[in-house]
Amino acid sequence: MGVEVHAITEQECVDFVAAGWSRGHGGWLHTINLDHLRMIHSGQFFPEGLPPAQLRVCDGAPLVWASHLQKTPLPERVAGSNLIRSLTQKAAKHGKRVFFLGGNPGAAEGAAEILQQESPGFEVAGILCPDFGFEQDPNKVEEIFSILKASEPDMVFLAVGSPKSERLILQWLEEMPQTWMAAVGISFSFVTGEVKRAPRWMQKTGIEWMHRLAQEPRRLFKRYVVYGLPFAIRLFTHSLKQRWRKPTQQAS
Repeated sequence: MGVEVHAITEQECVDFVAAGWSRGHGGWLHTINLDHLRMIHSGQFFPEGLPPAQLRVCDGAPLVWASHLQKTPLPERVAGSNLIRSLTQKAAKHGKRVFFLGGNPGAAEGAAEILQQESPGFEVAGILCPDFGFEQDPNKVEEIFSILKASEPDMVFLAVGSPKSERLILQWLEEMPQTWMAAVGISFSFVTGEVKRAPRWMQKTGIEWMHRLAQEPRRLFKRYVVYGLPFAIRLFTHSLKQRWRKPTQQAS
């Protein structure tokens, strides 16, 4: 639907980030899911148009299915909830420091502690959980950025919701071009176990969303059922039309 993504695996994504570290380069690692795509097309994500990202991957089974329907197949889903572990493992091996920003109260601290236990040598650059609505106060945003910049992280995980996280990333990267930044949604709570991830078979079959909905029906019903399902049908319809309109090609 007009959004280009990198057709790579999770391992290739992690290696790409590590290659950037070795050259002193950072960037925006955008994990795009079905809800992001819906907001992009409704003008809620970036009204002025989706900016390019140094690395954009598909975090959502429906997007991977759609890529196969239109004969531009992606190799696999690259989930932010998996990347938080694989990237911290890579950071530990390369001596890189990671900053945890946002999440539910206590989730960032808990996630950082668990990841340090899983990856010996992993260094935390900082942890900060700002109050809800902080982005509406320019002084608060500047204060947070000052703390973030002073910590000199090599990677920043943001969990303050979308599209807030993505907008902050683009704003902050201008002054921190050597740092990789990624929005990771509810991943801090996944790591701590505060929110349970779906069984592996549900993740592989693309119905992890049902597990999430069962845990948080009030918060996620509109996102997954009212908005998500109709948009998924729209996406698949578009992909089928593209399948017969274009010659077979690889995803860009």
